[in-house]
Amino acid sequence: MEILEELIHLAEHALLDALKTLPFLFLAYVLIEYLEHKASAKMKNGLQKLGPFGPVGGALLGVLPQCGFSVAASNFYAGRIISAGTLLAVFLSTSDEAIPILLSQPGMRKYILPILLIKVISAVAVGLLVDLILRRVGKKEEEAPFEELCAECDCDHHGVFRSALHHTIQIFLFILVVNLAMECAIHFIGEEKISGVLLSGSVFQPFLTALIGLIPNCAASVILTELFTAGSLSLGSCIAGLCAGAGMGVVVLFRTNRRVKENLMLLAALYGFAVLIGLIVNLF
Repeated sequence: MEILEELIHLAEHALLDALKTLPFLFLAYVLIEYLEHKASAKMKNGLQKLGPFGPVGGALLGVLPQCGFSVAASNFYAGRIISAGTLLAVFLSTSDEAIPILLSQPGMRKYILPILLIKVISAVAVGLLVDLILRRVGKKEEEAPFEELCAECDCDHHGVFRSALHHTIQIFLFILVVNLAMECAIHFIGEEKISGVLLSGSVFQPFLTALIGLIPNCAASVILTELFTAGSLSLGSCIAGLCAGAGMGVVVLFRTNRRVKENLMLLAALYGFAVLIGLIVNLF
């Protein structure tokens, strides 16, 4: 009975976390469906013309607390509305639960602005660099961006809101299942064991914290921020983990974008840049 009660509590927590993404999911899908069915070619061209400055907007949106924008960005990238650089900018700047936790502790509030500035500036730089490299190597975005997203649901014969609701429910259920699995793993393994593998004061610490940051759950940012406030992590190591922590955005990317090799490359880039940012911060 005790285990059952714990599972019920974990399920409730997973459900609450998943519910937080619903508004972002639905609005993202409404926009995607509108662009597919209602928007003119001129509007689509206008979005594409934002290209070089996409990472700037992505970094500013991603820095807002919670991971809803990273989820939306994954959907936008799968639909080829935004570039790979813009997606990485959103992922790197995503703050998730870190800001509310730091705000709740008066002694740690002085770190909020530096962390946000470092994340935004780094996200913009990485995003612009990635897009520049992709343009130089001649990588072209595919046309008909919504074809794969809507291939299984016959969206062309439904209205914008009905199609958006269909996608929202589909992804929401997927997020709920992943959240529940992560909650159970963290609960039964324990935060102490996760904390125990960290190398305090070591140059390798950002490599470990970035791995923790990749956990697709807000618990990762909670653990990292709590360890930082407790003095177990350096500022650079904390930032490395928070930069890698794109929340459920990575999970949704693998769900909506069927180009697995491309997804793995983006994941590797996210991890690599997060570690690099953390190492640079620790040098200063």
